[in-house]
Amino acid sequence: MSIADNLNAIRATLPSHVKLVCVSKFHPNDSVLEAYAAGEKVFGESKVQEVCQKYDTLPKDIVWHFIGHLQTNKVKFLVPFVALIHGVDSLRLLEEINKQAAKAGRTVDCLLQVHIACEETKFGFSPEEVPDALNSGILDTLNSVRICGLMGMATFTDNETQVRAEFRSLKTLFDQLKTSYFADKPWFDTLSMGMSDDYRIAIEEGSTMVRVGSSIFGARQY
Repeated sequence: MSIADNLNAIRATLPSHVKLVCVSKFHPNDSVLEAYAAGEKVFGESKVQEVCQKYDTLPKDIVWHFIGHLQTNKVKFLVPFVALIHGVDSLRLLEEINKQAAKAGRTVDCLLQVHIACEETKFGFSPEEVPDALNSGILDTLNSVRICGLMGMATFTDNETQVRAEFRSLKTLFDQLKTSYFADKPWFDTLSMGMSDDYRIAIEEGSTMVRVGSSIFGARQY
């Protein structure tokens, strides 16, 4: 099947309230353009140098999401154009995004990444740290970032019960934060969870945004 066929097959499985981020990391411009020609406009990248190169060379109406682990010294390169940063895993990183966004005259949308997996390699706030960060008052001083929701990755396992429980825990935290901290913030509406292997489970557990790459583009070309 072609990229367009794969893309349409994925779209057919998504409820109307779930947004697709087409994960193009490690795939060449030609592949991105195939998906673009099939009507896709939202693409996710995980390497700063790669997304900057693609931004420079691909159509300017593409909406770029950064979905990887972001180092503070790379923030300045992303901030002028990125639409959403999924992996904000520390207050230090959020403060740097705010600083660079202010310099660029922008407000940058961000998701707080929460560590829900039983894997040390995943980044993110612990579920307990998120309310602590919000209670600290630091967010009230950051006028050039906007917290739009949460992001999380489940454990890479065939144990569907475990994956489902991890997604459910993130949805519970999202609902608690929405009620307690963001009730008057209509933009706090994004729960980014679910990838090619587990996005259907994530949607059943409340995801509003899925990040799908290999099911659309095939195996990555590193």
